[in-house]
Amino acid sequence: MTQAILDILHEVMTSPWIYPALFALAMLDGFFPVVPAETSVITAGVFAASTGAPDLGLVIVVAALGAFAGDHVSYAIGRTTGSRLRAGRRSGRAFAWAERTLAERGGLVLVVARYIPGGRTACTLTMGAVAYPRRPFALFDAVAAVSWAAYSGLIGYVGGAAFENDPVKGLLLGLGIALSITAVVEVVRHVRRRRTAMEPVLAGSRD
Repeated sequence: MTQAILDILHEVMTSPWIYPALFALAMLDGFFPVVPAETSVITAGVFAASTGAPDLGLVIVVAALGAFAGDHVSYAIGRTTGSRLRAGRRSGRAFAWAERTLAERGGLVLVVARYIPGGRTACTLTMGAVAYPRRPFALFDAVAAVSWAAYSGLIGYVGGAAFENDPVKGLLLGLGIALSITAVVEVVRHVRRRRTAMEPVLAGSRD
């Protein structure tokens, strides 16, 4: 069974259609985040190391271009529906906060959100909804897209190189590294959120 799956994956990864497929998955993930874009790029990286195909450089390029295109679709959706989302009292306050945050740390927020589950789509939609300027959005999104594609492809490549004769173990290692990094990011965010929430309480107790 495992060998049959490996044979199918090898056939897929050595096909020239793998590049447009990775582009499409990365693009769809920008506004439909259940698409397994990161897993696909990691898998391609594993096979690039263990079998020599696909080409790692091309994998990173097409994944970055797809992610960049998908983020702009998400931004456009947010730009189109922003007025309706702002109409409510509660959502209006949320968007006012988001607009201030993005004005101060827009580029950093966009790059970091790339590595938070669901954060990429939420951030790009919000930036469109609050009419964040297109030029800086495109600039920072290019950094985010390239870093994400390189990160995913190289994680897979490391796993594939570690288990050159066993792509399944290489894939499991690559996915394990990605999940571990995501877990660390989430723990840091949780700790920082709790610390921020406690600051007014601590300040009040000192007074």
